[in-house]
Amino acid sequence: CVYAQYSFAVYPLATQARGARAIVVPARDYGHDLDAMLAAVAPDTRLMYVANPNNPTGTFVEPDRVGAFLARIPRDVVVVLDEAYNEYLPAALRFDSTQWVRRYPNLLVSRTFSKAYGLAGLRVGYGIAQPELTDLLNRVRQPFNVNTAAQAAAVAALDDAKFLARSDEVNRQGMAELTASFGRLGLAYLPSYGNFVLVKVGPAAKVYHELLKRGVIVRPVANYALPEWLRVTIGLPEENAKFLRALPEALAAARG
Repeated sequence: CVYAQYSFAVYPLATQARGARAIVVPARDYGHDLDAMLAAVAPDTRLMYVANPNNPTGTFVEPDRVGAFLARIPRDVVVVLDEAYNEYLPAALRFDSTQWVRRYPNLLVSRTFSKAYGLAGLRVGYGIAQPELTDLLNRVRQPFNVNTAAQAAAVAALDDAKFLARSDEVNRQGMAELTASFGRLGLAYLPSYGNFVLVKVGPAAKVYHELLKRGVIVRPVANYALPEWLRVTIGLPEENAKFLRALPEALAAARG
């Protein structure tokens, strides 16, 4: 199984659970190096994960580069294109990835309702692939289906364009507010295409605990080999304001 450094933590867990061999490809600028990932494919490779945008770094690979990459992948390697944060992309960068699904029988595009649609509590998502691949997956998946309430909510969410637009706007405004504040504080951060931003704070574990004391929960990412960084999810305006009030205090306490 091939995946990139700094990819979603579930990829190595899933690989380990199946007893498969993990091939972790070094990142380029904290994101996917698609050429290196292609070169890493071995004769026994059967699965590859590409998260776009990526979690936790927020990086994004442009559609033309992804399309060229898919065209070069051997057909006996299944590519999972994880688009959990796709709805946060600017309109100019969005691409109908079902076009790739029609072209490549070894491609599975996965989406979720847990992010921009706000249905994380229902644990509902979906995958798009050609029938031959979905049939194979259906034979080996767990025998538990998405419950009917979650299915109904998901279908309704797809019709609620107004909520999705509002979710995107709140995220865009919050991202601008947080990154501007990071700049004023002299903190490095990674430009993000998701609903979160990775910020370099130095003693991240200490800053995390100081923020926790002040009622703010962020995500340490030391398990991604990023011990100086924190992942901060964009919240509602009042939540962002609380975080930005607490951050200078937490930094001072952690560094002092």
